[in-house]
Formats: sequence, structure tokens, C-alpha cells
Amino acid sequence: MLLEPKTIQLPTSKGDRAYVLGKYPAVAGREIVAKYPLSNLPKLGDYGVSEEVMLKLMGFVAVETAPGNLVPLNSRALVDNHVPDWETLARLEWASLEYNCSFFGEGKTFGFLDNIEAKAPAWISRMLTALSGQLSEAEKRPLQS
Repeated sequence: MLLEPKTIQLPTSKGDRAYVLGKYPAVAGREIVAKYPLSNLPKLGDYGVSEEVMLKLMGFVAVETAPGNLVPLNSRALVDNHVPDWETLARLEWASLEYNCSFFGEGKTFGFLDNIEAKAPAWISRMLTALSGQLSEAEKRPLQS
């Protein structure tokens, strides 16, 4: 059962299609919002995590197969059966994020990701510097027998 369902129409390669978006419950929403942006950044993301979080997100997107019968797209097979191509899937993911996250709405989506992408190199640099220091200290210590 979807929370606060909202029907949207998306253009697809097969013509316009209707999808129903639902609000994320608190804990699932926290996980989706925490994992989604970083798992999809080029060179930082992990595709396995990206696919896992996409499927979790798509569990809050449904299609109406008969009046009043909503089928959540919560598996790879259901997504592949009801979403005709990867571009439509990307549009659905963004629509779901915009519906569920106030900071993704009103054209702020790309600004949010730009902000993460802008901060990521500094964060990675700090992390690598700290690890480098730890490795240097480990090299200086004599081996214990």
C-alpha cells in the first residue's frame, strides 16, 4: 500500500504511461536519501548499491493493472516489465525523489548533486591523507616477532 499516492504521466519510447508515486516511510526514506546520491556519482558509486537502492525506491512506485489494483515495482522483473527503457526509469527515479524530498523539488535536484560532487574531492582527499598518515606510521613501526 502506497502512502499518499500520486499518479503521474511520463513520456516513454512507447508513448505516455501512468505511474503512481508513493511517499517513503521514515526509515526507508532515510536509507534511500542517504544511499541514492553517492551510489550514483561517477567514479565514486558502487553499481550494486545503486541498483539495490533503485529497487528500494521503485518499491514506492506502482502501476495500476486494474482499477484500484496497484502493483509496486519492487523487483527487477517488475521494473523491466513495466518500464520500457532506461530513460523512463531515470525519469521515474527523479520523479520519486522530487515527490519525496523537498530539497530535490523546484529545480534543486541538480544543484544538490552538484553540491555533493563539488564537496566529494575535498572529502576524499582528507580521507586519503588520513589513511596515508596511518600507513606511514605503520611502515615506521618495526615488525614484532
